[in-house]
Amino acid sequence: MNIVQTVNSWDLSDDKAKLLLRLVVGVTVLVHGLYKLSNPETIGFIGGAFENYSLPAFFAYLVYLGEVIAPLMLLAGWQTKIASLLVAITLIVAIILVHLGDIFTLTATGGWGIELQALMLFTSVAIFGLGAGKYSLDAKATRNVEV
Repeated sequence: MNIVQTVNSWDLSDDKAKLLLRLVVGVTVLVHGLYKLSNPETIGFIGGAFENYSLPAFFAYLVYLGEVIAPLMLLAGWQTKIASLLVAITLIVAIILVHLGDIFTLTATGGWGIELQALMLFTSVAIFGLGAGKYSLDAKATRNVEV
């Protein structure tokens, strides 16, 4: 068997791939949220960004919903569509408030200026479309309803 046939024979089920997506996005976004929890001054920075758009600074506290609660929901696979939507909205807001000027830039290493934010945003949208898969609390709840 050649290398192409070998690689093509490897199987990652749809459900395992969905779990992998949820875990990667959940952990990546959660780390950002945990940083903000351990460094409360970041909320002041985010609040200032909201005020720059004539919005109330207290909206900054919603970051905990999108970067702590929603990622935990993704990791558990609980209310996955809602969680992925919350993460996506959080990332859209972050791009608008903080990274808008980076959309058409490259980093010093040649990457896209918002590649991390875009990757998490579009992966969250993919999770929204795909659902949680069978390795999730959502699937467990569905199985209990069908019985």
